[in-house]
Amino acid sequence: MKYMLLIYNNPALYESWTQDQRDELFGEVGDIMKEITESGELVATDGLADSSNAITVRVRDGVQRLTDGPFVEAKEQFAGYLILECDRERAVEIAARWPDARYFGMEVRPMMDFSGTEM
Repeated sequence: MKYMLLIYNNPALYESWTQDQRDELFGEVGDIMKEITESGELVATDGLADSSNAITVRVRDGVQRLTDGPFVEAKEQFAGYLILECDRERAVEIAARWPDARYFGMEVRPMMDFSGTEM
């Protein structure tokens, strides 16, 4: 089964940290990435550009409306993702070890295949 781990964080908090604190966090991330790459569980991963670069698209009554920025007003933002091929318990274990889970949160969501049987 594939799972998407959604990474949330707050850039303002990172900016308030010392370089040593940031290096420690990214060291943890590097260790986890090495482990899941070597095990073959990592399918894909990417970080996202700052949310100020986002555009929210809404269509109501056939009218398209674009809004600059993320869809909600919040300090926390969706910052990146990992796609893993593993069972649910392992996806939760990896999410719990990800440093952002200690400060903000990680969302673990099963990914649907084309049949949609996961619904």
